Amino acid sequence: MDDVCKAQNFCLLKGHTAMVVWICLIVAGGLLVNWGCSPYSHLKAMEFSQLVYPFPVKTLSLDGMQVAYVDVGRGKPTLIFLHGLGSNLHAWQPTIDGLKDRYRCIALDLPGYGKSSKGDYPYTMSFFARVVTDFMDAMNIPKAVVVGHSMGGQIALTLALDKPVRVSRLVLIAPAGLERFTQGEKRWFKRVVTTESVKHTPVQQIRVNIARNFYHMPREAEFMVEDRIALRGASDFDWYCYAVMKSVHGMLDEPVFDQLPDIQQPTLIVFGENDNLIPNPFLHGGRSRTIARIGVERIPHAQMVMIPAAGHFVHFEKPEPVNQAIVAFLSQKR
Repeated sequence: MDDVCKAQNFCLLKGHTAMVVWICLIVAGGLLVNWGCSPYSHLKAMEFSQLVYPFPVKTLSLDGMQVAYVDVGRGKPTLIFLHGLGSNLHAWQPTIDGLKDRYRCIALDLPGYGKSSKGDYPYTMSFFARVVTDFMDAMNIPKAVVVGHSMGGQIALTLALDKPVRVSRLVLIAPAGLERFTQGEKRWFKRVVTTESVKHTPVQQIRVNIARNFYHMPREAEFMVEDRIALRGASDFDWYCYAVMKSVHGMLDEPVFDQLPDIQQPTLIVFGENDNLIPNPFLHGGRSRTIARIGVERIPHAQMVMIPAAGHFVHFEKPEPVNQAIVAFLSQKR
């Protein structure tokens, strides 16, 4: 999201439509679709509480918020999974399935998303990091491996910087926070990404938009489409759109790029070679490998793994090599 000239040129050449389409892509796969969009017109409206997850869901009250989570598996260390912008803990299913026989795996619905509370919260990266710390306190977890995807990766970095004693290692999967954006680009994002623009994102190419999150979209990812269609009828859908807007602003307002050299935890960075969302395809272009290298160069104890023929949801699209990389990383001595 950054360069005044680039942002101005982008505005003139592409207008609002291209940026809104990009936001549509990164918000967990296109998300906002018309009820009559075939072949999904048979779907009925549902509440966020009616989302069907692959693991038993528990809730925890934190400072008046209800935070939904799953807690499966056993073993050490404990892994805490943080989903990306617009997504929810369901996106971690293939990762948890592959790791729960070795480790305790806990995945959260961040406030504003999934089955967790929605409302007028800050939705900054520091806010989310505090929620994770409060969750760990309530669960009596002194330290954990924090695994974050996309926005969840920037939250994980923020947590590691703010509360380093609580994070033993970092696993960053296609993380936000490694790509820099100028002040001009940030101002442009904030003008474009509003609650209403998220709510009324153009949807004619919804399935194409979702597919762009993957190199080859697996059939198992179809729930991302169906859930988003049905959730348009949720009573708190407007609060969800607000959370998405504020989360985008939160990523822009709390960059971590300059602080990356302060990260002391061993860090694994995983990207799909064919990520269509990072780096930003409209403002910057280029390859995800370039962003991964930035992370390795700036984070002192970082290593990267590139997964061929995989997109932004690399952990969902190619779970076996991603899980193997995580196990190998966690097996290394510090």
